[in-house]
Amino acid sequence: MNKLYPSAKAALADLLADGQTLAVGGFGLCGIPEALIDAVREHGATNLTVVSNNAGVDGFGLGVLLESRQVRKMVSSYVGENKEFERQYLAGELELEFTPQGTLAEKLRAGGCGIPAFFTRTGVGTEVAKGKETRDFAGETYLMEESIRADVALVKAAVADRSGNLRFASTARNFNPLCAMAGKQCVAEVERIVENGELHPDDIHLPGIFVQRLVLNATPEKRIEKLTLTEAN
Repeated sequence: MNKLYPSAKAALADLLADGQTLAVGGFGLCGIPEALIDAVREHGATNLTVVSNNAGVDGFGLGVLLESRQVRKMVSSYVGENKEFERQYLAGELELEFTPQGTLAEKLRAGGCGIPAFFTRTGVGTEVAKGKETRDFAGETYLMEESIRADVALVKAAVADRSGNLRFASTARNFNPLCAMAGKQCVAEVERIVENGELHPDDIHLPGIFVQRLVLNATPEKRIEKLTLTEAN
């Protein structure tokens, strides 16, 4: 089966709708599906809930969807690099479900595995626990967290074959596979596409059963959030 679409716009045209939940891969600006994010902006879907480890930066990544006011709510663990996010949140224009990073990863993994909820000690006794069920196990209090299922997952991989089997590059492997698993529909943006059989089974990080559509982006921008240089001695 050939899952390749001619563009990010074409891949998302009949998938996106107002009010959806999107799971978007990446960590900081590493491994973000930038072409797919731009296609969401062009599509114009609004009132979106976006589940992502962070909220991008101003003018790039998820920052472009915040600037176009398409996001109603963010479910994130780190939001400190985006001034427009800060402005909207402090003005009461944007909802935030602040979630510990490990908990967010497990909520996505559980959603992809069909597990409706799980218990964790993370967040007990903090703002994170407000309104959530707690239960004691072996003398310790645990917080119940519900899993996440997204309408559409947008992920970024280094290599795919035409069946959608994916290989991620280095740290891009952190949230991308989890987002893909949690999505009812998954679109993967990749830098290279090979023929079926070219990827060794041990080199596949995510099976193609989780990926419905592929988009080629051979020349991503790959920005660095904070470039720090030292003078040579």
